[in-house]
Amino acid sequence: MILLAVDTSGKYGSIALARTQEDANAVDILDVIPLEGGTFSAQLVPQIAALLSKHGLSKREVGAFAVASGPGSFTGLRVGLAAVKGLAEILGKPIAAVSRLEAVARSGRSRGTVTAVLDAGRNEIYVGEYNVAERAQLICERLLPREEFLSNPGPATIVTPERSLAETARVAGFKVEEVPYTTSDVIARLGGERIKQGITISPEDLEANYIRRSDAEIFAKKI
Repeated sequence: MILLAVDTSGKYGSIALARTQEDANAVDILDVIPLEGGTFSAQLVPQIAALLSKHGLSKREVGAFAVASGPGSFTGLRVGLAAVKGLAEILGKPIAAVSRLEAVARSGRSRGTVTAVLDAGRNEIYVGEYNVAERAQLICERLLPREEFLSNPGPATIVTPERSLAETARVAGFKVEEVPYTTSDVIARLGGERIKQGITISPEDLEANYIRRSDAEIFAKKI
C-alpha cells in the first residue's frame, strides 16, 4: 500500500512517500521532499502532485495518509491538516495522526519512561512523557514554563532535537539523548504502524494537537 506522509508542524516541513508491506511491519520510505518554511500553503499541494508524478503514481493509488498533528506552528499545522483532510475525504482513505512529541520519543535509543521535549517559544516547553518499548504508550503531553520543567530533573531520559535545550537540561541534571529533527519519514513509519493496527481517523475527526491555546483564545478570555 502506498502511504503519503505530511509534516508541516515546524519551521521546516516535508512530505514522504512510503510503501507498507501487507505481511510485514516494515515501512519502506520511497522518497522525502523538503518544504521551505513560511510557504507551506503555496508549496504543499503542488509538491504532493510532483512527488506522485515522479514515482509514476496518481493520487488514486494512495492507500492512506499519515500527518504530524502537532504540537507546533498554528499556521503550519492548519495547512498540513487541511491538505490531508481534503485528499483523504475525496479519495475515501484513512488517516493516521502522529504526535510530533511521540516522533521525537521514538527517534532515540532510550527505552522505558522517556520524556520528549521541544522548545515552544515564549519561555515554554512542549513535554511528552511516553513508555517506550517496541512502540510508545502515551503517559501525558503538556506545556510547561521552562523554569518549572528544568527545576524538576527526574529519572526519565530527556529526548530532544533542540541542542540548546539539551545542553541546558544536562546542566540542570537531566539525563539527555539528543536526536535529529524528525521529518516526514518518521511520521510515515509511525503512521504505517497505526494503520496496520487499525488506529486511524476519518477526515472530519482530524484535529490539530496544539497543546497551547491560540492567541485568539487567550485574548478572548481576557476580554
